[in-house]
Amino acid sequence: MTALYDKVQEAAAAIKKVYPDTPRIGIILGTGLGALTKEISGKKEIDYDTVPHLPHSHGTFHAGKLVCGKLSGKNVVAMEGRFHFYEGFSLEQVTMPVRVMKALGAEALIVSNACGGMNAQFDKGDIMIIEDHINLMGVNPLIGPNDDRLGGRFPDMCEPYDRAFVKLAQDIALEEGIKAQKGVYVAVTGPNLETRAEYRFLRGIGADAVGMSTVPEVIVAIHAGLKVIGLSIITDMCLPDALEPADIETIIATAATAEPKRTQIVKDVIANLT
Repeated sequence: MTALYDKVQEAAAAIKKVYPDTPRIGIILGTGLGALTKEISGKKEIDYDTVPHLPHSHGTFHAGKLVCGKLSGKNVVAMEGRFHFYEGFSLEQVTMPVRVMKALGAEALIVSNACGGMNAQFDKGDIMIIEDHINLMGVNPLIGPNDDRLGGRFPDMCEPYDRAFVKLAQDIALEEGIKAQKGVYVAVTGPNLETRAEYRFLRGIGADAVGMSTVPEVIVAIHAGLKVIGLSIITDMCLPDALEPADIETIIATAATAEPKRTQIVKDVIANLT
């Protein structure tokens, strides 16, 4: 059985054959948020199924490819479509791209998602800069034997989202006139959405938004030594006393409408990284 470290190296080697440059920043694009790749210049596109040990995403709204090139003058590698635990993938598979980005030379990770807002001060279409998270997926991608070549056994999570990045994103949003909230993201497994009672519970433990991704990827990013910034788009409001059935098409449309704001913040963050 191939060790995780060797899988990561084999995947990175396959990508380097197509894109030999060193990306400084890795980007994970969430549901309905793939338009950012249009801004990448000199790009090379690599289908997931051509990279060893990367699964093929079954996500309905995910393209399933890596896009490598320049964004805001810096080399990046972007995932257009992520893998989800609810699709039946293991967390090793879900987080494999993060480890591969690190092996390619990335120093930072920008992770994005579409999620439900539980804070009554939020509105649909708002950007939420993630300042912390809660893992309620019942699993952790670091369980099992630890390979010190990939990271230490007990990574510290006191600052999973780099505070300087959070401040930078806030400042950029203010300068661009973009309404940006700051909050706590809670990850659940899905794929069903939550009940009224569950939304009350999640809000009660301190979460501002809920989704089905991001946290495993961030845990592995911290384990790998990457600095992280997280950006959510609030696509629907999950207020228990005013809850309405979710419409997936409307959620995707909201994500697409808010996408330019998220793209502008990402571009400006990357431009300001030294």
